[in-house]
Amino acid sequence: MTATALTWGIAGLTALGVVTRPFRWPEAVWAVAGALLLFCLGVINSGEVWTGIAKGFDVYLFLIGMMLLSELARREGLFDWVAALATAQAKGSAKRLFVLIYAVGVVVTVFLSNDATAVVLTPAVYAACRAAKVKDPLPYLLICAFIANAASFVLPISNPANLVIFAGGEMPPLTRWLATFLLPSIVAILATFVCLYWTQRKALAEDQLATHVERPELTHAARLAGIGLSLTAGVLVAASALHMDLGIPTFIAGCMTTAGVLILTRRGPMEVVRGISWSVLPLVAGLFVVVEAVNKTGLTAMLSDRLALLAAQSEPAAIAVSGLGVAIVSNLVNNLPAGLFAGSAVQAAQVSDAVAGAVLIGVDLGPNLSVTGSLATILWLSALRREGLHMGAWSFLKLGFVVMFPALILSLATLALQ
Repeated sequence: MTATALTWGIAGLTALGVVTRPFRWPEAVWAVAGALLLFCLGVINSGEVWTGIAKGFDVYLFLIGMMLLSELARREGLFDWVAALATAQAKGSAKRLFVLIYAVGVVVTVFLSNDATAVVLTPAVYAACRAAKVKDPLPYLLICAFIANAASFVLPISNPANLVIFAGGEMPPLTRWLATFLLPSIVAILATFVCLYWTQRKALAEDQLATHVERPELTHAARLAGIGLSLTAGVLVAASALHMDLGIPTFIAGCMTTAGVLILTRRGPMEVVRGISWSVLPLVAGLFVVVEAVNKTGLTAMLSDRLALLAAQSEPAAIAVSGLGVAIVSNLVNNLPAGLFAGSAVQAAQVSDAVAGAVLIGVDLGPNLSVTGSLATILWLSALRREGLHMGAWSFLKLGFVVMFPALILSLATLALQ
């Protein structure tokens, strides 16, 4: 077996393990196992392993900072309070509650990342639905899954995959980012809302909510966590505008906010530390190493050549093919490895912002098709299971087909037209 065939085979099995989780082992186990196997078989050396790991340094810091802030907000009940406030404002209307939760999901995703929406907002929405005596909470919980991906390219901070795509390259400054993605993002958010609302219209029409909902107390610690989250969002937007890496500011903000809340509540840090999903870090690191090995085989060069050629022949065709193609591939192998490969190809091809934007939209929005498309959706499923709820892969796929493709096509069309 040639080195190329061996690398691609291990990379494919790694992606399959991450997506399907055999033996119910965590995704990180399969990513790290793939990286170790490549090293032990001599496909890559120790220097290349560390090169791959080092490329994700900014992503690791970003994830740690965001996970600290999200866990802090969860523990102090900030999102439970926000969800209860939205439920109270619904005034007994299921349709109004649907709109309000969708709006909250947009804000959380844009400023705190899609993983925060999946991990923190999902249990808060379930608690609010239970307080409002909702018959079927699933229509409201589906919002958390779909908006986590639909709103994830409004800002660079809205999705860790955005940082992954530009790892080793240059993150566009905020002004250029907004010029490329703001309108397509708005279209994706609105189209996702319309399609999701249409699919859930029957359940919403039949639901009658409680008009008096008990609102949890907003403690001083929760207020401080909210202030920390708001300040962090402001710092990250400023860092994007100044063309700075986002990992260090996020990490510092997360640590400072956590320290402030712990001092106020006179608690130790271990409860917060234990609540964080640390396995995300070796998952991302392992995938970076696997991608480093695949890059050696010339796959990235081949993809970048094809992309550059297609873009030179017809930019609209390149936008459509790359956006739709990457969206579908993201559901087959998860959008983290898809984003790593696509990002490397885009950087090598040196295509226009529009074509690069189509690839990013495919990586971010495409995973709304299936439960295995993105880490955020996988985390959402885990949050559902903790509440004793279940969403089958086939049921999600049928719904995702109706919701994702119109939003993706309209978003790519907007990108091409502007």
